[in-house]
Amino acid sequence: MLQWIEEARKGDREAFEHLVRQFSAMAYAVAYDKLRDAHLAEDAVQEAFAEAFVHLRKLREPEAFPGWFKAIVIRQCNRLIRKKRYLTAPLYEMDNNAGSQPSVSDIAERKEMQSLLHDSIAHLSSNLRIAVQLFYFHGYSLREISDYVGTSVPVLKKRLHDARKKLKGMLPVADVVSVFHDLYEGGEHAMLHIVNGDSVAEKLRQGVVQGDILVWREIYPEGPVTAGPVRPAERQARASYLEKAMGIPTTEYIRLSEAQEKELNEFGKYKEVVLWFEHDLFDQTMLCYLLHWFARQTLGKTTLSLLSIGTFPGIELFRGLGQLSVSQLKTLSGTWQTIGQSELALGSTVWEAYCSPDPGELAQLINEENTTALPFVHDAFQLHLSRFPSTFNGLGVVEQTTLELVQCGLDRPTDLFEQAGNKLHWLGMGDLQYWRSLANMSQGASPLLKLEGQEMFPSYSTPSPSFRQCKVAMTELGKRVMEGKEDWVAVNGIDEWYGGVHLQGRSAAWRWDRTRNTVVKKQQ
Repeated sequence: MLQWIEEARKGDREAFEHLVRQFSAMAYAVAYDKLRDAHLAEDAVQEAFAEAFVHLRKLREPEAFPGWFKAIVIRQCNRLIRKKRYLTAPLYEMDNNAGSQPSVSDIAERKEMQSLLHDSIAHLSSNLRIAVQLFYFHGYSLREISDYVGTSVPVLKKRLHDARKKLKGMLPVADVVSVFHDLYEGGEHAMLHIVNGDSVAEKLRQGVVQGDILVWREIYPEGPVTAGPVRPAERQARASYLEKAMGIPTTEYIRLSEAQEKELNEFGKYKEVVLWFEHDLFDQTMLCYLLHWFARQTLGKTTLSLLSIGTFPGIELFRGLGQLSVSQLKTLSGTWQTIGQSELALGSTVWEAYCSPDPGELAQLINEENTTALPFVHDAFQLHLSRFPSTFNGLGVVEQTTLELVQCGLDRPTDLFEQAGNKLHWLGMGDLQYWRSLANMSQGASPLLKLEGQEMFPSYSTPSPSFRQCKVAMTELGKRVMEGKEDWVAVNGIDEWYGGVHLQGRSAAWRWDRTRNTVVKKQQ
């Protein structure tokens, strides 16, 4: 926030827009509390922001902005009070259900409860009323409210406790807090953040962002995928593949995927949805899937935003958002960009090409079309295509890199995973993905590698401590394949999914031509 203030002081309107988004709901809550008029409160907030922008250069300490701006809001309210204008609309009429399609009875019930809730908090003292509005209605953290109203966090906690205690006697419900959450209005902070993993989600919840967080749990670089709505049979086929390949239980996968889709379908209750996805294939496939999905929805008043990065200051090899600390993630909060039609259209087109049984469509798209709307798409999906068996020896880029590392002397699975992950960090490859590749290379009638001291490969639900200590060595076949004297697919056969391409048998119709840097169709 301090960076936005500094830039706004220099006249940067975009930075000031970040401040508007950050403080609009706070300002409105204070203004409405003084004016008791929704339209007047909006007028006061708009005038306050205009005055703040004009006089921001006079603010000596950026840290003082919240309190300084609150004083401007109150001054604008007092100006309007002196004009003696009167109430024109109750606050509960400002509710916004954009994007959802509830029944008439649901709307009536919700309006009745909102009216009752707002009428009830109107009987609270001003201090209690503002604390409730900012914390429950708009989702601000206690620290943010503290900075704005100039009251300590412990005092705010006491005010919220007292408010809940008083409201229990006013509302005909047992759980007052659940009612607040169910009728959460959010204002400018009614946000949904969609992220790529639990680690990132937990850090964001530590005061990095406001709003709800949805962890999108998928591994689209593995297994069959589909461009259209997922039918039960397709979900079952994907679940069966992931259980066989990585040990992810079918029932658990289906349960999680259905739950996340249900939550995604409720996006219309948010004013903004922010997608947090980094540069690698693991994330870019998720991003393109979601853009494809949103491109087919009626967004209503919901704004889509994107935070997508491939580097971070001070980190030489950036592998992903999970590397960043809470304080580092805070520097990214609010730096996301609005998703427009160009991003939606490109993401949708890329996803459809990725799901196509003809990888030539994807190759043509990323190499001949303008992909600058999503700057990481080209490199991520180009590396995806290099996973196809090569024309030289039938190895994909993961297998080729692994054998090269073994040739250089690495003989531990964990070391191979670390170094292969570093070399191929644009894949965003997880450990379960790599263990599966290692298993394919070391098992079967014609292995490329042999593992000594290995009892079993780790899976989703079954760790294997001894596996990490086993030794890896190259077989004679592995050496011949590395020299291009044998084709591993011809010797071993293949049964792999690459996006929408399913390669089976001992020929592999599609190959990666590393001299031409593209996929080619093998002549039969």
